[in-house]
Amino acid sequence: MTRVLVVEDDPQLVRALIINLQARHYGVDAASDGATALRLAAARQPDVVMLDLGLPDMDGVAVIKGLRDWTRVPILVLSARQSSDEKVAALDAGADDYVTKPFSMDELLARLRAAVRRTEETPLATGTTLVETADFTIDLLAKRAVRGDRDVRLTPTEWHLLEILVTSPGRLITQKYLLQEVWGVSQRNKTNYLRVYMAQLRRKLEADPAHPRYLITEPGMGYRFEG
Repeated sequence: MTRVLVVEDDPQLVRALIINLQARHYGVDAASDGATALRLAAARQPDVVMLDLGLPDMDGVAVIKGLRDWTRVPILVLSARQSSDEKVAALDAGADDYVTKPFSMDELLARLRAAVRRTEETPLATGTTLVETADFTIDLLAKRAVRGDRDVRLTPTEWHLLEILVTSPGRLITQKYLLQEVWGVSQRNKTNYLRVYMAQLRRKLEADPAHPRYLITEPGMGYRFEG
């Protein structure tokens, strides 16, 4: 049974989440504050954490950081905060996804299933050298991309960007992180760089660049690679 830890201080929402999750055969624990959440996470070892950012005793970002000190459990943020800065802060702290309140239960459950599915899939090991999709292959050791039977010529910058994404499949990588890693700290606000280079990568690798299957944009937040 997949176990979910719900961290939320709104009793009505907690009740609705518990009913919906248990009806779909999830095990559920609930915490109404950050300290209880951290204690329960250590004791119960949940498979997924659903976390509200506005908790009575501490900010949810502090809870994310506390969890990331010792676990890679998927963290799905549920929050009424809608600014890009706050979303990015949660993702940079280690959250895996961000759902803005109010949300539909169907969307939330779909994102929960996706988070569980990503943990069940075999992650790329440190020594992995080959990433294969139905449309292209990335050889990380040889720094070579092949589409069909032809080599794809990538610039060093395109390669660096692609390498970060494909080695964290399914994980949302923030714009800030990508800019800092690829272009350096001084360029952290140059989001137009990312748009240009992601468009180039899609033209070179995607069958339909206008409707990408692998290099996915999360508007205002970042990008993810879906293998």
